[in-house]
Amino acid sequence: MFHVKHSAYGPDDFQRDTNVSRETLSRLQAYATLLETWNKTTNLVGPATIPELWFRHMLDSAQLLPFTQDLPDLVDLGSGAGFPGLVLAIMGQGNVHLVESDQRKAAFLREAARVAGAKVTVHAARFEAVKGLPTTQVCARAVAPIAKLLDLSAPMASKTTKFVFLKGQNVEVELTEAHKIWTMVVESHVSRTDSTGRVVILREVSPHDRTPNVPGHVPGTPG
Repeated sequence: MFHVKHSAYGPDDFQRDTNVSRETLSRLQAYATLLETWNKTTNLVGPATIPELWFRHMLDSAQLLPFTQDLPDLVDLGSGAGFPGLVLAIMGQGNVHLVESDQRKAAFLREAARVAGAKVTVHAARFEAVKGLPTTQVCARAVAPIAKLLDLSAPMASKTTKFVFLKGQNVEVELTEAHKIWTMVVESHVSRTDSTGRVVILREVSPHDRTPNVPGHVPGTPG
């Protein structure tokens, strides 16, 4: 799909593959420059991935936009260095909430949003402690297995919440485990940056009936 080594993949390649404007690219470059500076003293991303920043992190995040831009809100669970939520916000995704419990990373997110001119809300807290988040859609990248992500999201999610996850080669194992607990409609797309990875979209997510097996009890009715 791509004709350059990942380490040689840069801003111009990113613009060609995403068709962002020069103004948006400039904002992403400001974000990237800040990340490289902060990463020398704060562990935002693995140092070995910095040479592949535009492919491994920027493009990997940007590929979610076609799957999220149809809805007005987005909650990025465990945003870390801003992937994917901050990239999506810079590219035009509306009302993005970045949830990151690490205070140093949250400080970086605020500064990166300022430098890039991105309108986001940063929540420096654990996801389950944040109140009042929109319930439209949730995204996550490299945070936890699917079953755990759904469990964390349960307090704020509804049957109409859409989940958009970037997952690696173990995605089928994760989905199998998640199906043991959750009912869901699954949509899967091959990742643009990793042929073994997937963009997983979950809809109509709800837990299986967890009512204890009480004698005389009819499943699906109050105990």
